[in-house]
Amino acid sequence: MHFTTIDELQQALAAHHYIADRPLTTAIFLALKLQKPLLLEGEAGVGKTEIAKTLARMQDRHLIRLQCYEGLDVNTTIYEWNYTRQMVQIRLIEALGAADAHAALNEIFSPEFLIKRPLLQAIEESWERPPVLLIDEIDRADEEFEAFLLELLSDWQISIPEIGTIRASQPPTVVITSNRTREIHDALKRRCLFYWIDYPSLDKELQIVNAKVPGASERLSRQVVAFVHELRKLDLFKLPGVAETLDWTTALTALDARELTADLVEDTLGAILKYQDDIAQVRGQGVRSLLEKVGM
Repeated sequence: MHFTTIDELQQALAAHHYIADRPLTTAIFLALKLQKPLLLEGEAGVGKTEIAKTLARMQDRHLIRLQCYEGLDVNTTIYEWNYTRQMVQIRLIEALGAADAHAALNEIFSPEFLIKRPLLQAIEESWERPPVLLIDEIDRADEEFEAFLLELLSDWQISIPEIGTIRASQPPTVVITSNRTREIHDALKRRCLFYWIDYPSLDKELQIVNAKVPGASERLSRQVVAFVHELRKLDLFKLPGVAETLDWTTALTALDARELTADLVEDTLGAILKYQDDIAQVRGQGVRSLLEKVGM
C-alpha cells in the first residue's frame, strides 16, 4: 500500500486504531517515501513500538522484531552457522572420501548451512513484500551493536566473510525505538529520520482510548484520561504512559465500571503505577483529592 498524501496516511493509521498527529504522521510518511529508517524516542509506553506493528498490519507486511538487550551480538542479530549440520556434513564427506577438500570446505560455508537472524531475514529476497523491521529499545543494547547496523541502514546490505555481500532488492521499512536511557551514536542517527513522541494531549489520549477500548463508557474514559494526566504532574519515579492508560481502562471495563470512585482507584492503582513508592505517594496525596482536581 502506497500513500500519496500525509492525510491519506493519517486516515489509514486511524482506521487501524493508531491516532497520530500531523507532525508524527509526516515523519512516518517521509520514512516510507524516502525509504529511511525512523528513529523514535520518548518515554516508555507512549506508542513507539505500536507504530511498527500498525505499519505492518495496515500494509499486510510481515513484522520482524528484534528486542534489544545488553550483550546482543552478530550471532543473535544477523547470522550464525549451523555447526551441528556442518559437523554432520563433514563426517559424511569423510565417509565418502571426498578428494577435493577445498570444495568440501566451501560447501559447508554455503547459505544452506546459514541460520538467518532478524537483521538478515529483513533483507531476504524471498519476501513478496518487504517486511517491517522493528529494532525495539536499542538503548538497552551495547553501543557496539549500533556498529552492526550501520551497513544495513545505509546500503541495505550485510557482509558475511565466507559468502560475500547480501543486499536487499527492496529495503524493509525500519522502525527503531529508544527510551533514551542512553544517547544513540551520531553515526546511527545520521542514517535515520528522528521523531520524539511525547505524552499525548488530553484530547488525543481520549481519542486513543476510544479507539483501543471501545467497550469503555465515555464518562469512564474521560475520567481515566483526566486522572492519568493529573498523575503525570506528580513527581513519580515512573509516570504512566499511554499503554498504562489503556491497561487501566481495560481493567476497569472488565470490572463493569462505568465511572471512577475513590475505592475503585485504590483497588486498581497497580494497573497504572508499577512501583510501590509511587503507589504510596499517590495514596499519601489522597486519591479523593486527586479525583476532585479532575472535576469528580
